[in-house]
Amino acid sequence: MSFSNLFMKSGLNVVVRDAQAAVLMTATRQGHTIRGKPPGVARSLEQRIREENVEDQEVVARINIGFPQLKESRSAQLKKRLEHLKSQRSDKQLEQLARSNKLIIDLDKVQHTYVKTTGQHDLRLLADHYGIFEHLFGSAYFVPRVPLNISYQVDGDSLAPVYNGNVIKPAEAAKPPQISFDGLVDPITGQAAGQDTYWTLVASNPDAHYTNGTAECLHWFIANIPNGKVSEGQVLAEYLPPFPPRGVGYQRMVFVLYKQQARLDLGSYQLAAADYGNLEKRTFSTLDFYRQHQEQLTPAGLAFYQTNWDESLTQFYHDVLKSKEPVYEYDFPKPYLADQKFFPLKQPFNLYMDKHRDQKQVNKEYLERKLAKTHPFEGPKKPLRYPNAHPIRDVPSWLRTEIRKERLGTGRVQDY
Repeated sequence: MSFSNLFMKSGLNVVVRDAQAAVLMTATRQGHTIRGKPPGVARSLEQRIREENVEDQEVVARINIGFPQLKESRSAQLKKRLEHLKSQRSDKQLEQLARSNKLIIDLDKVQHTYVKTTGQHDLRLLADHYGIFEHLFGSAYFVPRVPLNISYQVDGDSLAPVYNGNVIKPAEAAKPPQISFDGLVDPITGQAAGQDTYWTLVASNPDAHYTNGTAECLHWFIANIPNGKVSEGQVLAEYLPPFPPRGVGYQRMVFVLYKQQARLDLGSYQLAAADYGNLEKRTFSTLDFYRQHQEQLTPAGLAFYQTNWDESLTQFYHDVLKSKEPVYEYDFPKPYLADQKFFPLKQPFNLYMDKHRDQKQVNKEYLERKLAKTHPFEGPKKPLRYPNAHPIRDVPSWLRTEIRKERLGTGRVQDY
């Protein structure tokens, strides 16, 4: 055996011994032996739960119900990139502006390019994050192929656009939004359609139904929209503004755009004018609607935002919904208190006793203690110039701490 081989073999033995020693060291921690396998070898809680709750991948597999994407060949993509690079390099003025930091980028053009390339894929991921597909379509999903431009007009000329899950207040969404999309483009090829196209727009809230937790509240329904002209569509349900109750947090407002093969008879979803504020009549299920018309409809566009309560909803509940305004409050459970001990170790005596007293009575005592040392016209006494320089003797430790806090102007007595 050569010297180099012997050296490599001995070095390998050293590495193996070091690894074994490291494993033995992880089995002990500060003189205590770890029960079971050491970390890194033992299974984690997540792994154990996954093994106990085994799921059939064929059953839980998600289904894409949207339009497919036709990608260009690799050679065509490279050709476009090379042409773009050549045009950029041949522009001498562009290079001079970039070198002098005077180049102005057109953000609208950047946004348009983003929407056409990866914007809709990002929207699909955001919708998954907010649970849009799970609560509307179950195990199905789709990648939006037709960008939706939705904006609410607020106070004259200002607009509140709908982004990917941004927050819009009910006062801003009181009137129907302005909606536009390119209805003359084929969602599959991205080219102009050779014939008239028809679309259906549904706006619903999966969090707003009071009596049925699995149903949605229908806020807007426009069917048979010709060539993307929303104003010429058949309005089956007039626009109802969002009305999240006070105390429930944020709710989701979802707009789904469907591509039709031809005109459809959706008169069964017609909502009478007298039932405008009837929430039971506005019960809706996106999954049932799609199952019934999946042969004629394909989801093509998506937009959503979040909304929560504001002061404008008080009058909306009384005038439009003809009901009292609900207010939800969280009932916090009482804090857990262990049985009292005669000698509470390692705990301040006064704070330990206050835990087992009525909190209102404790707050009253602290307030009275502060008012007793506060003049009604001159205010509280001036603090000591050097509070820590004055010794505190012949008192218990808990009382010494309270006196020190009072001198320094900290503690619970200063909260009142």
